[in-house]
Formats: sequence, C-alpha cells, structure tokens
Amino acid sequence: MRVISVNVGRPQPNPWKGIGATGIDKRPVDGRVAVTAPGPKGTGDVGLAGDRVYDVAHHGGTDQAVYAYAREDLDHWEAELGRPLADGSFGENLTTSGLDVNGALIGERWRIGPDLVLEVTCPRIPCGTFQGWLGERGWIKRFTEEVRPGAYLRVITPGSVGTGDPVEVVHRPGHDVTVALVFRATTLETELLPRLLVADALPEEDMARIRRRLS
Repeated sequence: MRVISVNVGRPQPNPWKGIGATGIDKRPVDGRVAVTAPGPKGTGDVGLAGDRVYDVAHHGGTDQAVYAYAREDLDHWEAELGRPLADGSFGENLTTSGLDVNGALIGERWRIGPDLVLEVTCPRIPCGTFQGWLGERGWIKRFTEEVRPGAYLRVITPGSVGTGDPVEVVHRPGHDVTVALVFRATTLETELLPRLLVADALPEEDMARIRRRLS
C-alpha cells in the first residue's frame, strides 16, 4: 500500500457552478508536500500546502483536509470511459495503490511515510463541478451508482507526503461502517442510514444531517 502520486490544485474558471473558480484541477508534484490541519470549513484551506478549494461552503476544512482516490478505481473508469485518466484526474490529493479506499472504515487511521497520520472521515459526494470537469453526460448518476467515491481524511498528526510513501493502517475502529456504506446510505439506500450512527468519526455536520433524516 503506497502513495503513487501527490496532487495539488491549479485554479481554473468554474462555469458549472455560481462561483468564480475551482481547485479540482489537481496535478502531480515532485518532492515532499507539507500536510497540516486546515481548521474549520469556510476559509478555502485544505491539508496540502499550496492547495485550496473555492466552494468553501461544501469543501475544505478539518474533515475534508485531504482527498484520496485509488489508482485501481481510476483504471476501472479508464476502461468504462474509454480514455486515459491521469493521477489527480478526479481532483484527488493522493492517488494510492494497493489500498482499499472505499472499503476503509470511518475513523480508520493511516500512517503515511515517516510521520503523517490521517483519519478517514467520509466519502466524496459528486457535484456539478465534477461532472463539468469530466465532461461526461450523466456523470453524477453514473459515478453514484458505481459506489467508488474515494475518501476524505482529517489530519491527526501533521507531517509531509511524497510519491512512493508507504501507507500503513494503524487503527481500525470497532464497527463495520465503511466509506462505501456511508455513500450508499446517503445517496442510494437510505434504509441503511441507522447503521451509520455508530461511526462517531463522521463529520459533525454529516451526523446531524443523518439524525435529521431519521427523525
């Protein structure tokens, strides 16, 4: 299990949403990148130095500090879409290999390289910017039905990350709530929502939304 690409965003115009720019255009970078906890959502700050988000109401902040996507899932989509997808194509900060990102438990912790520790928080929910960026008609529906969302992570121990860093799972909580299960429950199979309540590492705003839907 390792990181095969570290990707940082370049601001691009965002004609798909009512904001001026998007940071979805993530490109691989050389060398090591510092990773720190960005603080609350609303500022545009994220975990990787040099990166940021522009839809500050829905992205960035403590619980979405880093986004990871598996190269194996990008390879799947390459075959489905019939075109190449470079590392970073889905706006991910970390492209991984050998790691079951969608099968990771909420609250699972990964040590990456010598000092960085990240904690899995929630799946990525597709939006209009993602669909516009990919240029695929019906992409939100197609991506949702495939249940390969990738994972957001919060920073537990700051450090740095570089291409080739090993990933070690150093903690797994005592429940069965995976990234994929949260995604299914909040998008396609709402009958699964009660199962999410045991995953106390979910972002507070997500947990509040789940409780409202169950009340």
